[in-house]
Amino acid sequence: MGPVRRLPFALVGGALLSLSFPGCGLWWLAPLAVSLLALATTEVRARVGLLHGLVFGLAFFVPTLSWSGSYLGVVPWAGLAVSQAAFLCLLGWGSAILQRHAIRPLVVGLAWVAQEALRDRIPYGGFPWVRLAFSQADSPLAHVAAVAGAPAVTFLVALCGGFLGYAARAAYRVIRPARSEGVAGTQRPGVRQPVTAALAAVVCALVGFAVPLPVEGPTARIMAVQGNVPRPGLDFNAERRAVLDNHVEVTVTGVTREREAGHPDPEFVVWPENASDIDPTRNPDAAQAIDRALSVANAPILVGGLLEEPAPHFSNVSLLYRPGEGLVGRYVKQHPVPFAEYIPNRSFWRLVSTQVDLLRTDMWAGDGPVVFRVPTRAGGEVAAGPSICFEVAYDELVRANVEQGANLLVIQTNNATFGFTNESVQQLAISRIRAIEHGRSVAHVSTVGVSALIRPDGTLLHPTTLFTPEALAADLPLRSDLTLASRLGAWPEYCAVLGLLMMFALASGSTRRARQRKDQLR
Repeated sequence: MGPVRRLPFALVGGALLSLSFPGCGLWWLAPLAVSLLALATTEVRARVGLLHGLVFGLAFFVPTLSWSGSYLGVVPWAGLAVSQAAFLCLLGWGSAILQRHAIRPLVVGLAWVAQEALRDRIPYGGFPWVRLAFSQADSPLAHVAAVAGAPAVTFLVALCGGFLGYAARAAYRVIRPARSEGVAGTQRPGVRQPVTAALAAVVCALVGFAVPLPVEGPTARIMAVQGNVPRPGLDFNAERRAVLDNHVEVTVTGVTREREAGHPDPEFVVWPENASDIDPTRNPDAAQAIDRALSVANAPILVGGLLEEPAPHFSNVSLLYRPGEGLVGRYVKQHPVPFAEYIPNRSFWRLVSTQVDLLRTDMWAGDGPVVFRVPTRAGGEVAAGPSICFEVAYDELVRANVEQGANLLVIQTNNATFGFTNESVQQLAISRIRAIEHGRSVAHVSTVGVSALIRPDGTLLHPTTLFTPEALAADLPLRSDLTLASRLGAWPEYCAVLGLLMMFALASGSTRRARQRKDQLR
């Protein structure tokens, strides 16, 4: 089949990969999508592989990241989708170079990990959203995150796809000679290769069942409060006091409901990002509202807020309040989102669009992780490691909380600006992978949903619906044992990148030697 005729493989593959992510949630389509890109980038020139990677990337990112244009329009949506698709151009280019003669499943797996490693880091700190691993929260492959993190899940999904592509290519070669039976010199290949490759793909898909996910441990009663906003959209915080009051009232109502049902009081309460965009350190009325919730809950509350500091900047923060003590600790978001919370290289991007100046004040970046420690009734402690919004997608930021001793991961987010889109469920899936990766319970709390409490095996407890007020409460295990993934850190990813670079070096050496032999024969 000619290179141009394979272009539909890339187009369909990207569309199928989009369907594998939460919203549609057909996670089993991810390996099939990868196999189609592998087929499209085999036995083609490098520039053709680049083109097929671009087509695949656009077919994937344009629909999957459509939430980025919910209220901002087509330009940021298109810009984000195209910039991300550029990384899949590189994937297609590299795959074509390393698969000149046949699909190599190991190359497919390593190339996907390397592509995501690059995409997760550049530009401006990267955008590690919709990685292959994050499509697999409901898949057996998600268990592998406990062994070597999200990169290992990506590797196995891609490896499975590579074997599927190899099986399909080998089966095609078996069938094709049968059409010309009787032609002299025609020899029909055996079926061993496609069958073996298909079995290898099945083994890759099922390997997660071999990884245990323990959930035992002392528990604490955790409450997550989704207070809701007056209306979705960019002006969700136009009525900042209403948003704060919503979270106070839902906390009071939730605690009262739990007591009437005979359940124990919460030992730790979590509010989402932007629950108080009125700076409570400078506005006594906001502090009084929070104090009312504290007095009713009689438990520490972690408040997502906005501080008017350090001047002239703002800080996106998690603030820990204790009953009778007030504000006792804070965490400042370490990775503000470029073009949403700050404008990098403002003078340059102003030449592209003057709209960058709509964001007049940049968010300040925090210095590092903070773990909030709260005693429990049983004599232990909740050691809560917060991540704010998109920080959950960055491996190193979440892992840093575990390394600091967190036994509960807290994800505070605000999805109001994305309306009724799949952004919220995509983010929740990331939190589920994080729970498995580090063997930690997770309190994933949004202003508008989808919120949920998550067990260390990724199981959802009490997931909410969008744009509804709700208080979730459950006894969550507080585990302190480190998973192998937590111990290994980024090393599996580094090894995958090194392995791919070695393959490029070998391919380059092989090409050079072939040219030398050709020159000698002339």
